[in-house]
Amino acid sequence: MNAFVAGARRFRQERQPRHSRVLERLHLRLDQAMAALLLVLFSPVFLVVALLIWRKDGAPILFGHYRIGQHGKLFRCLKFRSMYLDSDAMLRDLLAKDANARAEWERDHKLLNDPRITPIGNFLRRTSLDELPQLLNVLRGEMSLVGPRPITLAELPRYGQVRWHYLSVRPGMTGLWQVSGRNDTTYEERVELDRVFVEKHSLRMRLSILVHTLRVVLLGSGAR
Repeated sequence: MNAFVAGARRFRQERQPRHSRVLERLHLRLDQAMAALLLVLFSPVFLVVALLIWRKDGAPILFGHYRIGQHGKLFRCLKFRSMYLDSDAMLRDLLAKDANARAEWERDHKLLNDPRITPIGNFLRRTSLDELPQLLNVLRGEMSLVGPRPITLAELPRYGQVRWHYLSVRPGMTGLWQVSGRNDTTYEERVELDRVFVEKHSLRMRLSILVHTLRVVLLGSGAR
């Protein structure tokens, strides 16, 4: 973990001038203020979704999966639970029996037809409502509104040298991947989009991504 921290900081010092680090702190404060506002505005939605999940499949309502954040710090990335309670066992059983599913999982870390997802979970994923609890991650300073999508520690080797790009910033609720095809892109394209974002991101780019995210969410583009 110390190697992650040192490597990410060295990358940031080489690529980002001092004023960029000041802007990074400003972005964090703006993100936190916006997250607090959105949590208040979406509180009725939180309540309705929580009740739907509880009525269909009981508790817990939220699911926290460990992801790797800025400087390699692990955090629990929050979502509304969209899978059955025994999803881990279901995945192990599926991958053991289905070679095609195993190859798809190894390639994309996702399944197109995932039997672990509940009916309400399908709706939440298509509308991206499952990711609303990540506003709490933003409020805690673990995530940004805009940035690379948070990945697991097991996925980090697939980023190659781009891992330093990823580790130098906070992962985001949305980013270039979400507005550039999302699940319709390959994993390699996703990595490249993260590299481009880190190297070229600006306040203007962040605002543009937020606006485009609204369009993508409304159309359901690439969501599954």
